[in-house]
Amino acid sequence: MSLFLLNKSLKFAINICHSMPIIKLDAIDSTNDYLKQLAKEKDLENFTIVMAREQTKGRGQMGAKWYSEPGKNLTMSVLVKDLAINTISIYDLNVVVAMAAVDVLTSTGCPNVKIKWPNDIMADNKKVGGILIENSFKTDGTFTAVVGFGLNLNQTNFEHLPQASSLTNVTGQTYDLEATADLFVKQLKLQLDSLPEKTNLVWNNYEKLLFKRNKAVAFEDSIGNRFMGIIESVTRDGKLALLQEDDLLHHYEVKAIKMLY
Repeated sequence: MSLFLLNKSLKFAINICHSMPIIKLDAIDSTNDYLKQLAKEKDLENFTIVMAREQTKGRGQMGAKWYSEPGKNLTMSVLVKDLAINTISIYDLNVVVAMAAVDVLTSTGCPNVKIKWPNDIMADNKKVGGILIENSFKTDGTFTAVVGFGLNLNQTNFEHLPQASSLTNVTGQTYDLEATADLFVKQLKLQLDSLPEKTNLVWNNYEKLLFKRNKAVAFEDSIGNRFMGIIESVTRDGKLALLQEDDLLHHYEVKAIKMLY
């Protein structure tokens, strides 16, 4: 059963699907911002999902805008509560979220799925999804995360985004948004349940899926300098390890460089 409410002209539905609450919005500026505020006001269940038919101010890494045609793609956030910092690190969470996204794509038969550091999801060398995780820390040694996940599902026109695509463009199939959101959260729970016992295995699987790994790629730093580097790995604190022309391994923070491809 769905409960439909009206709140300041914003219609939304709250569904219970496989014991996970889903809040469905017609339009919102940011599902992450909405869920963060709601979590401050109410004691929400773990893995509460917020979905929006249209997200007007979607964000990616480093403030990048996330554009999506209304009603055609998955724009969602999920609340992950009370993670113990002594058993899971901040970047462990990034890795399992990325792996959950990969699981969703591979389950559809999507080919050549990769993770472009730090949090882009690629299929057939095109960006089809992105992740934005925002954490809040507590004094008891735990933290709570709002995990934003955008996935291009049924949009076909990317005229002004030559490096972007969608699952329907890649596979020729049409996708159900709510079923995809449910699958993502199921896979996220499975990945989280594997920690900390299988942390090394999860990281190994993540690194095998790094976009352009072991290949020479052009990068640009924060002041516009361009250089070449070979992607070796990602460190446990989330830095990209690049082998550069001086034959040394250099490590870069998320905001320090961007890949040019």
